Amino acid sequence: MKMLINVPETVVADGLRGLAAAHPDLNVDVDNRVVVRRDAPVAGKVGLVSGGGSGHEPLHGGFVGPGMLDAACPGEVFTSPVPDQMARAAAAVDSGAGVLFIIKNYTGDVLNFEMAAELAGDEGVQVTTVLVNDDVAVTDSLYTAGRRGTGGTLFVEKLAGAAAEEGAPLDRVAAIARQVNDNSRSFGVALSACTTPAKGTPTFDLPPGELELGIGIHGEPGRERRAMMTSREIADAAVDAVVEDLRPDGPVLALVNGMGGTPLLELYGFNAEVHRALGERRVPVVRTLVGNYVTSLDMAGCSLTLCRVDDELLRLWDAPVRTPGLRWGC
Repeated sequence: MKMLINVPETVVADGLRGLAAAHPDLNVDVDNRVVVRRDAPVAGKVGLVSGGGSGHEPLHGGFVGPGMLDAACPGEVFTSPVPDQMARAAAAVDSGAGVLFIIKNYTGDVLNFEMAAELAGDEGVQVTTVLVNDDVAVTDSLYTAGRRGTGGTLFVEKLAGAAAEEGAPLDRVAAIARQVNDNSRSFGVALSACTTPAKGTPTFDLPPGELELGIGIHGEPGRERRAMMTSREIADAAVDAVVEDLRPDGPVLALVNGMGGTPLLELYGFNAEVHRALGERRVPVVRTLVGNYVTSLDMAGCSLTLCRVDDELLRLWDAPVRTPGLRWGC
């Protein structure tokens, strides 16, 4: 496999150095693996911290900035960051208003963030945690106990981040984050396996002419394997899986997310089929985001996330955001 890297051992550090060079509005600590908005801590503002294994860019470091996260902790590729990183991030963004940890439901992330919350508490930082578990494909997988956290993480970080930016207190920001998680469901599809820098070969075997329905963002097995399908057929399968579980009775946000190796031309074509399928099911879409946001290295494929919204959540979605990976209204 050909990769644009130096050596596998430095791929995360090299990426962080590049992030710092491209975005001087971020304070990137390459040695300690923490990305912080440069104006943190913001007086009177709840701090939002998330993180996870690298390889899912722009999640999470690309979502640090006004209107979203205050800090992110990148681990090694597909590996949880350690508690010291998270505690350091909490201390860097705490203004006295408390800190919210947004945790994707993967066993390593959950355990390490729990330990970090204890460490931060010992230093006088008030920490509340919210777990994201939006994936409808499987319950219990190689990495999780319960449902996985996937594309819904973006909705949680954006909507809770907007509330925090407006000065909402910690309990309100956490309540919004939990509401958004409860309102979100995701389903992913792989057309090819991903390749980690350390391994250098695909993480699982997916023969030509087949796809995997319901994969996770680390390349975990999905719900079933089928012969290759058309974009229309994949959209129907993904929409059915999400709508059957979410049962939306009003407007939704839609995220058509690339897994890292699928061109935008294909993603926009898939989005057209998603909108067609949702229209047939009488689910109104009020906002749509298309692109690579929660990726799995070089995996070809996509995921669909829907989030039920009311007027307040839609207002928070439209609120200004200024991060490397998401930016509008600023």
